[in-house]
Amino acid sequence: MKKILILGSEGQIGSHLKKFLIQKKYKVIEFDIILGKKFDLRTFQNQKLENEIKKSDFVFFLAFDVGGSRYLSKYQKSFNFLINNSLIMTNVFFLLHKHKKKFIFASSQMSNMDFSPYGTLKRIGEEITKSLNCIYVKFWNVYGIENNLEKSHVITDFIKMAFEKKKINMLTNGKESREFLYAEDCSNGLLIIMKKFNFFKNKKKELHLTTGKKIKIIDIAKIIKKIFSKKNIKISIIPSNKQDELQKNINNNPDMYFSKFWKKKYNIQSGIFEMIEYYKNKFS
Repeated sequence: MKKILILGSEGQIGSHLKKFLIQKKYKVIEFDIILGKKFDLRTFQNQKLENEIKKSDFVFFLAFDVGGSRYLSKYQKSFNFLINNSLIMTNVFFLLHKHKKKFIFASSQMSNMDFSPYGTLKRIGEEITKSLNCIYVKFWNVYGIENNLEKSHVITDFIKMAFEKKKINMLTNGKESREFLYAEDCSNGLLIIMKKFNFFKNKKKELHLTTGKKIKIIDIAKIIKKIFSKKNIKISIIPSNKQDELQKNINNNPDMYFSKFWKKKYNIQSGIFEMIEYYKNKFS
């Protein structure tokens, strides 16, 4: 049985990937700072990390100090954010190189946005990954169940507000569009890439895990409002003229090459509905 190491196993993508791979009968090795101090990837010469990398057959490098737009806007230019991610990449890439492991690095569609420290760090990660002849994958707003609400993303934030306040307060005018991918669909895509690792590596094509369909943030709020129809949820745009500061209204277009090998199961409505069903007991 293949031993799969997930760095960031408790995060937004990692927690879903962990469950998905276990269901597929893989042996999963969890590694996340939430599990304790010895799981801190920022620690130089972390013996536990080296041991787990040595005994793994494949590594998903998903760990990063990151969160939704609210978190990134507040922290991405801070000393701690920059140092945390620099240390994580330095330590992990060094050991992956030392032990010649096959891995997938989690990048972002923001990696071409030089004004964003987060995007710049991801771009550096892409280049190191290429130098090690491995694969990076660009994610486009993966959504799903989240446990760390300090770092939660927009859909979770909206659902939480709908339950607790019966009102969704927008942080912008909501006109910015994003592509959203449900975490289970993302996990299936990562499994396909892992299973066909040599094929995709040799193709040297950039892999984007996304739907190719953009939706405005205001329309996300409207979908949630519709699902909550009996609770009469209100949507408040405050302030109405505030634009997207995080991506400065840049709308990248994805490379849809990977869609030849993978199809999503969830549309945005069904994914949000599953989240709302899960959060009923937590928020209400």
